[in-house]
Amino acid sequence: MLMVILTLLAIFFAKIAHVSLGTIRIIYLTRGQSKIAAAIGFFESIIYIGALSMVLSNLEAWQNIFVYGLGFGAGNLVGSWIEEKIAVGFVQMQIVTKVNGGSLEDYLREQGFGVTSMPSYGREGAQRTSLQVMLKRKEVPILLKKMNQYDPEAFITIFDTRKIMGGYFSRIKHK
Repeated sequence: MLMVILTLLAIFFAKIAHVSLGTIRIIYLTRGQSKIAAAIGFFESIIYIGALSMVLSNLEAWQNIFVYGLGFGAGNLVGSWIEEKIAVGFVQMQIVTKVNGGSLEDYLREQGFGVTSMPSYGREGAQRTSLQVMLKRKEVPILLKKMNQYDPEAFITIFDTRKIMGGYFSRIKHK
């Protein structure tokens, strides 16, 4: 009985590790960091073969298959959580504000963000200010918090950015 429980736990946690590593590997691939992705893929494949072999060696044990599926689902949750914590890469945040765009632009620059501003026009035809801010993904919550304090009605979109070349990059002030 102890061996059955240990096998089920091994399958479950191996599958969590396999799927989590797969999620992280894909993130690194899409961010252009193929060497890190290759190293992760190496360990991912070894774990996968180990977990699958435990299931395939005893197909009559339905609980092995069931736990394998549970591990897969849990691995997606764990992988997503890890990805949020490491927050690899950069994003471009576009902010369209109804408040004085120049003062918001100055405020964000005072906070250490690199900002590019452009006039824009919305549905009503009124002129607004569109601000473009490049930042590390880890800094997104900081900027969103500052925006919520300064202009909670701002329209904000966030785009993943693969590479940044030239220009000013943010040096935010952590307060």
